[in-house]
Amino acid sequence: MYFKEVLINAFTENRKALLLAGGAGLTVVGLGLGYKYFLKPEKVVRVGVVSQLLIHPLKSGKAVSVALAECQQIGLKCGELQDRHWLVITEDGHFVTGRQEPRLVLVSLTSEGGQVCLNGPDMEELRFPLLQPDNPVIDCRVFSTDIQGRDCGDEASSWLTRYLGAGKTYRLVHFEPHMTHRRSADSEPLFPRNEKIVYNDLGPIMLLSEASVKDLSSRLEKEVTVARFRPSIVVSDCDAFDEDSWEDLQIGNVRLHRVMACGRCISTTVDPETGVISRKQPLDTLKSYRMCDPSQKNIYKAAPLFGQMYIVSKTGVLQVGDVVYKTSH
Repeated sequence: MYFKEVLINAFTENRKALLLAGGAGLTVVGLGLGYKYFLKPEKVVRVGVVSQLLIHPLKSGKAVSVALAECQQIGLKCGELQDRHWLVITEDGHFVTGRQEPRLVLVSLTSEGGQVCLNGPDMEELRFPLLQPDNPVIDCRVFSTDIQGRDCGDEASSWLTRYLGAGKTYRLVHFEPHMTHRRSADSEPLFPRNEKIVYNDLGPIMLLSEASVKDLSSRLEKEVTVARFRPSIVVSDCDAFDEDSWEDLQIGNVRLHRVMACGRCISTTVDPETGVISRKQPLDTLKSYRMCDPSQKNIYKAAPLFGQMYIVSKTGVLQVGDVVYKTSH
């Protein structure tokens, strides 16, 4: 009996120590698992090189090729030019693109020294101030969402109306920083709720490889160029459609996260050199080999996939010639 009491007393006295030791052991195991699954060194693989950076200041207008750009949450910026920050609208505020007015793709909008410049075939150059605080702010409609824009004045309106020659009046608006952004998730739930855009269709960054465009061209009677697909970042030194598998990227000090593929529409059938819409190619050919998996039809419906949509995980500066790295843990 005495021996039994000694054992009980010893166990009682050391119970706290045993519990502490056990807890410490579990902590060590937990830290080990945490390191294994969460703190593993990042794997970085070179996948390509940035060959072009393209800003489209005017929605559906000509791209401006730049050597260096800020990569912001809402897209690329270079000087006074920001991606999809100018928009053509009807008198009642509905947005107008190359889908309705194909010749918009021939319009060039640039801005420097506080002066915006509009150019188009057989049109005189028009210059007007970037900032016109006395002009009215117009409520606009882009797809199914509302957004504002500062009216760019009667001269810009007259210029666009004459250029498009559609028998209706058009106006030009400019998005200003104090205005409320649209949210990508309102159009596509795959985007995080806090992701903001301006006049873009869906997301802030679209990436496409030169090899993918070359692969498509090889299937067509007439070659197409990158300009037809309006990407932000063009990548070389990779194989066709490699970008389909790039979930997370690092380019310079910028980090991007892939959200979804870019579903293509009738706008790809507008020739960026002539402003003529065929409504056939290259869309029909894309549909012959670039359709989504049947399980994703609720997302992409009947749209073929070409290029990838990204959000900006870390802002910074991009340059042509930057190496593109795929990152993973």
